[in-house]
Amino acid sequence: MIPPFFDGRDVLEVAAGTGDWTQFIASTAASVHATDVNAEPLAALKERSLPSHVRCSTHDAYDLQSLEHSYDGAFVGLWFSHVPVERRVEWLRQMHAIWHKGAQVVLLDNARAQCQRLPIVAEDDFGNTYQERRTDDGQTHRVIKNFPTSQESSALTKAHSNHAFIERDHFWMFSYGVEELG
Repeated sequence: MIPPFFDGRDVLEVAAGTGDWTQFIASTAASVHATDVNAEPLAALKERSLPSHVRCSTHDAYDLQSLEHSYDGAFVGLWFSHVPVERRVEWLRQMHAIWHKGAQVVLLDNARAQCQRLPIVAEDDFGNTYQERRTDDGQTHRVIKNFPTSQESSALTKAHSNHAFIERDHFWMFSYGVEELG
């Protein structure tokens, strides 16, 4: 479902991790700039057999306006759910500043079915929900894991067009076209 959104586009992938989605996006995109705040997963991404039009760099998802390039496509996989509710508008605004008008945006994340395995353990005053995650070394960390609805997603991007929210058993996908920049 995802590659056709990026046919012939210059795509920024935010929080690319080890490149599970990068490989599919690269099949149709003109170029892919895969970013992640951590160098370790990007090193694994670079080990994949990817086309030469894929480049990687460490970059903080909260500082994308400092990138020296603009894009006409954006993919955010399994990361938007970790953006605090109170920072969503700010985060989307800085993202829109680096896109061309008409850019295609796709956000993809876990559906609430994930809560069967990783239940919500807390909620704060802003409406952020939290799960506990165990690392390979046995440590437990509490992480934000929000599940935005179709209505919330559309309200956040109301200045834009072609909204589509698709929810499957284990994932949701929200796409839209950028109409206003900044």
